[in-house]
Amino acid sequence: MAKFQKHEVVAKILELGLVPVFYNGDFDIAKNIVKACWEGGGKVVEFTNRGDRAYKVFTELANWVDVTFSDLILGVGSVVDPHTAAIYINSGANFVVGPVLNAEIAKVCNRRKIPYSPGCGSASEISKAEEEGSDIVKVFLGHQVGGPKFIKSVLGPCPWMKLMPTGGVNSTRENIHEWIKAGASALGIGSKLISKEKVAARDFEGITELTEKCLWWIKEARGTPLFLGVDHIGLYPESKGTGKQIADWYEKNFGFTIDEGGLAFHVPKRGIGELEIFKEQPFTKCHIAIKVSNFEKACEYIKSKGIELEEPVIKKGFSKVVYLKENDPVGNKIHLIFRY
Repeated sequence: MAKFQKHEVVAKILELGLVPVFYNGDFDIAKNIVKACWEGGGKVVEFTNRGDRAYKVFTELANWVDVTFSDLILGVGSVVDPHTAAIYINSGANFVVGPVLNAEIAKVCNRRKIPYSPGCGSASEISKAEEEGSDIVKVFLGHQVGGPKFIKSVLGPCPWMKLMPTGGVNSTRENIHEWIKAGASALGIGSKLISKEKVAARDFEGITELTEKCLWWIKEARGTPLFLGVDHIGLYPESKGTGKQIADWYEKNFGFTIDEGGLAFHVPKRGIGELEIFKEQPFTKCHIAIKVSNFEKACEYIKSKGIELEEPVIKKGFSKVVYLKENDPVGNKIHLIFRY
């Protein structure tokens, strides 16, 4: 049974714009590949049905993902018949991708509220896939049906289409920019991202680094700003009250759910514009967290302004944080935060 609802899967694919694609029959290697993608921000991963008893590896992988990650969406690719789709859906697939359009697969997926992205190579096929319920249509083989020019041409008369080219998409800034600027909503990247060479050398760190780069190049091509706004505000208790009293006030008057951590209370527990209410008062008024789309580039930019940075705290797959050594004009502490 799928862990995520259909709209959540579609939204995450469109948000990230990247679906790493791979197959490996060794569970331990497959596990490390998925972990490497996740640590680089690739929170949607496609495991392809390309080997004998591949569904058994997938089942084990899906069970491991459910226990290990709360935010990783695992799906299956290379599915060409409804029976195989049903096996994978019952094994935990959150989405189904195929190299061809099959109406019977669409019925199975629609019945179970599972996103289905069939491979299509013409405007008529794409339109038919949409009629069958596909929100995101895979363009396959992307480079052989016309490349980025095909995407741009199809979107001319049909701008509502959400297309994900796969096959011939390279993990380079130039190629990613070309596809995204042509109008691709997302990119499926396989061996150019998870190469045989990296897997053979167990260079999972290399997969993580390249995944992160690809995600940034997609944001860059979309015109995403470097500084995205205020992520959260950190408040500190004074002599008039404790951190617990402050958190209780927000809970009582606004009904927020409070999440107590080791150093602070988080209000609300989930949502936009979080307040981080600390239990103790450091030597600062409050801190403001500025959300960034690329941590390294944001750090370079701040340094170019003549402002020094403290030592960054990096939690792969979660966040990157660094405080500025210089406070704002009224004494508020500032830190940059990148969330995967």
